Amino acid sequence: MRQIVVATAVALAFAAGAANAAADRVVLKGEGRAVEGEVVKEADAYVVVDLGFTALRVPREAIEKIEKAAPADGAAAGSAPATSGEPDGGPLYSEGRGKDAPVKQHVERYGEAVVKIGTVSGTGSGFVVHPEGYVVTNYHVIERELDLTVTFYVNRGHDLEKVNKTNVRIVALNPVYDLALLKIEELGDLKLKTVLLGDEEALKSGDRVFAIGQPLGLERTVSDGIVSTATREQDGLLFIQTTAQINPGNSGGPLFNSRGEVVGVTNMKVMFGEGLGFAIPARYVKDFLRHRSAFAFDKDNPNTGYRYHQPPRRSPNPGQK
Repeated sequence: MRQIVVATAVALAFAAGAANAAADRVVLKGEGRAVEGEVVKEADAYVVVDLGFTALRVPREAIEKIEKAAPADGAAAGSAPATSGEPDGGPLYSEGRGKDAPVKQHVERYGEAVVKIGTVSGTGSGFVVHPEGYVVTNYHVIERELDLTVTFYVNRGHDLEKVNKTNVRIVALNPVYDLALLKIEELGDLKLKTVLLGDEEALKSGDRVFAIGQPLGLERTVSDGIVSTATREQDGLLFIQTTAQINPGNSGGPLFNSRGEVVGVTNMKVMFGEGLGFAIPARYVKDFLRHRSAFAFDKDNPNTGYRYHQPPRRSPNPGQK
């Protein structure tokens, strides 16, 4: 059946290909036949080709190679075709090793990737991990909220413009890690800058770090400090403890190292104490993003259908059940 579907689509694709000389070309195994159209999605198991009149899903096992069309005049070389929905099979974040630089330089480079999360109950922070509008924040920032506003701070030369987006979808929630993934559905002409997720396991006590967020509603506040310890246990999880000032409103914002890499997500502090802030390590964030489908949010079933029972109590008297 699969061969019949592909062969029929190939016959139709020849007509579409003749009208679209700049189309991508998916060469099939066997007799050298090909499907021509715009490759709009590439997954591990299949490729989706837009033929104009319909979209064709071609199994990977039937594909010999994919020949991408040369960019048209005026188009940026290497630009990816526009896609909709969630990137399929991708990690949804970028990793990299930056260079040591003053905090000021890192803020200029990555500051626009830090956003404000607004809810009916209050505000928090977040950061962009993917240019298609994916934002990470804390679970507790948006807990039991559906009406969300994400505010971007766009550098317009000498001016800073606030851009509010209200069409925000909750993609995934993990209350154990205190993490949430949001998706801005309509970006318009807004081009997003993203952060790099670093390796917090290389952090050592005394390393310089800094945070960007909206503490107590004070937008785009930068605070720096050092790592007190990279392995502070709280409720069975390990956190980064830092002297960088963390206050309500910082929650969900990034904690950067001296190379401008995000090594943690700020999420709590010791009340009535100074210089006792905590951040969720980047490895938990990567794990959450890689397995986001396991934490997918359903507004009609926000608890994902699971109910956890209390463990049985120890019997007070030996032998009693």
